[in-house]
Amino acid sequence: MTEREKMLAGQPYDTRDPELLGMYHNAKRLLDEYNTLPSTESERKAQILSELLEHAGEGVWIEKTFSCDYGKHISIGKNTFINYNCVFIDDNWIRIGENVLIAPAVQIYTATHPVDWRVRLGTRPDGSACYTTHTAPVTIGDGVWIGGGAVICPGVTIGAHSVIGAGSVVTKSIPADSVAYGNPCRVVRTL
Repeated sequence: MTEREKMLAGQPYDTRDPELLGMYHNAKRLLDEYNTLPSTESERKAQILSELLEHAGEGVWIEKTFSCDYGKHISIGKNTFINYNCVFIDDNWIRIGENVLIAPAVQIYTATHPVDWRVRLGTRPDGSACYTTHTAPVTIGDGVWIGGGAVICPGVTIGAHSVIGAGSVVTKSIPADSVAYGNPCRVVRTL
């Protein structure tokens, strides 16, 4: 099993694996160009997104500065808008539906580490540091609105048409047609 296969299966993996580093560096190259293009360069921006992401539907709009680890583990449905300064740690799949609104400074994480430092920290044979990392996918349904500064944690699913309040920390899945907010994020009403 390759390190990428382990990563996507949620097993511990080596983040400094050559295949993963190659994907990482390619993503950074594409992001550097994407984030420096003028907003009027929509055709080139769409082309970069098609190279960077697993899927970018028609009408996807991502403001700069956008950051991710690999890009290839991100799928975004049509007409989705991602505002300024969003960070997607796509060490596992991030699947975003159609017509989603993601406000500024939203962070989506798929990677996590063991709490016990003795399990989390290690050393490679060459003496360099290595950190035990696990992943879990994040899924965001159609028509969701995520407020500014929200943090979406590994393994979370946000059901279709839900609203996540600004500044929320979403540690558990949220059902469809819900309004949820807080730290930790909780459903406060059903739509």
